[in-house]
Amino acid sequence: MMTKTIIFDYDGTIHHTLGIYEPAFRETYQWLTEQKVTEEREIGSVEIAGWLGLNSKEMWNTFLPELDQSYKEQASRMVGELMVRQIRKHKAVWYPGAEEMLTALKNRGYHLVILSNCKASYREAHWKEFGMERWFDHFYDCESYGFRPKTEIVQEIYRPLSGGRRQEAGSGMCQSLQKPIYRMSVWIW
Repeated sequence: MMTKTIIFDYDGTIHHTLGIYEPAFRETYQWLTEQKVTEEREIGSVEIAGWLGLNSKEMWNTFLPELDQSYKEQASRMVGELMVRQIRKHKAVWYPGAEEMLTALKNRGYHLVILSNCKASYREAHWKEFGMERWFDHFYDCESYGFRPKTEIVQEIYRPLSGGRRQEAGSGMCQSLQKPIYRMSVWIW
């Protein structure tokens, strides 16, 4: 019998992302308004949480589609760097019960993998901060795949398992807001 592999999303599923994402976004947005490239407006936590699950390109194209591409790229870098800085300051946290659930799955013999819409530097910072090798065999970031959709990436990273069946087993839930914030698939082979 082949060992099953479970592929998890990360942000908003295992990691309580809003705690580091919202402050990073707000600081970056303030910078954009100071550059006079966008009008200042009130942006609520629910709107910000709605961008979880999007990669950085999708997020900026959704939020400020008219913004010059060079500013989108600068803003994306700023948010990423600010978040990594917070991770290194031990400000990133996982949802309660995440470690116990992952340990139980690992102890049952599952191979655990993460596929996230994040950048490589973010992946590396989390891997180190949480000692994620204790649970996960791999942590794939979308940046390393040109920010392609996860549905394409999952086929590439598990091409050797193409004889297995893919099953969707869940959808993302933002625990702090108690409401779905984006569609998240868990693939099981």
